[in-house]
Amino acid sequence: MSALQDKYASVISAAKSAGVSNLQVAEKDGILYISGNTTTTAAKDAVWNALGAIDSTYSASDINVDVQVAGLAAGASLTVATESTSLNMRQQPSTDAAVVGKAAKGATVTLIEQSSDDWWKVRNSDGEEGYAYARYLQA
Repeated sequence: MSALQDKYASVISAAKSAGVSNLQVAEKDGILYISGNTTTTAAKDAVWNALGAIDSTYSASDINVDVQVAGLAAGASLTVATESTSLNMRQQPSTDAAVVGKAAKGATVTLIEQSSDDWWKVRNSDGEEGYAYARYLQA
């Protein structure tokens, strides 16, 4: 095991315990890549929560977690699962993009598309549409 795999052993373990399929753990250029698929947001959350226990700000530059939730269809209802604040909905799938709407913690939003692994396009109860960070959305 490498130093990075040692550092993030709990994240890898959480992915295995959660039943993430096609689990891939690879290292390239000093970054640990963890990827796989799951059918539940709970399994995805387990992996992110394990990372959060190590890096509460999710700002580590030496790990890339890409666990996709398969099978969510457009029109699916999602719950905003932020820690305490509202979820920003942005014009483009980037934290640099303008905020075009918000969804309160615990609110329900409608999935328009899973644009990428990290950003999903959603519609809030006011009819505003924008890209939200998928980490804070639960099916």
